[in-house]
Amino acid sequence: MQVRTRHTPSSGVARLLLAPGEAVLADYAAMLATSYGVSVTPAQGGSRGKARRAVFTAPAEGGWVDVAPALPGDVYTLQLDGTDGWCVQRGSRLAVPATVRTDAQWPGFRALFGADVGFLEHVSGDGAVVLASCGSLDVVTLEAGELITVEPTSLLAYGEKTQCRLRAVSPSLPQSLRTGEGLLLDFAGPGQLLVQTRNPYAMAAWLNAANGAR
Repeated sequence: MQVRTRHTPSSGVARLLLAPGEAVLADYAAMLATSYGVSVTPAQGGSRGKARRAVFTAPAEGGWVDVAPALPGDVYTLQLDGTDGWCVQRGSRLAVPATVRTDAQWPGFRALFGADVGFLEHVSGDGAVVLASCGSLDVVTLEAGELITVEPTSLLAYGEKTQCRLRAVSPSLPQSLRTGEGLLLDFAGPGQLLVQTRNPYAMAAWLNAANGAR
């Protein structure tokens, strides 16, 4: 699968170029259009976050699928090389090929979340993962020993070899491992982070309030 993006960074659209018979897993609600003949079938499994997933399969002559995030923002193609995986914000994946897998039991999350389901998921394999960024996207490269603190809802992804620590902002504030509320992430280089410039929860709340005020 090849990816071509347009209308970035404020209203990104990703075109997924599929070889003959190639399939891609994507959020059905994110689909804008497909070339004629691309088949769409519901994804297997009904676990949380996958209910709206669908498999798009190209016909014998190949095809394309256009996808875009629900909120205004950028789209980013994360190219996995089959060696190092990435930790990505749960729900941020617009599309993944069959050669990329989600590792629910990745050992690195035990130190962060224990047995709980956290706000991150781990992807690995070989291929292009299309991520949806709320707002624009900053690519942050950390040198060896360089430190940075990121608010969890602003984090889109980070390389699995980047050192990471999760901590509470304050014991008096409510905390949620599912959303990252009341928590902070400390990173140490070398490594790379993807940071989105808008909070998706705050933007969704603002849009709901604006619609309610009409």
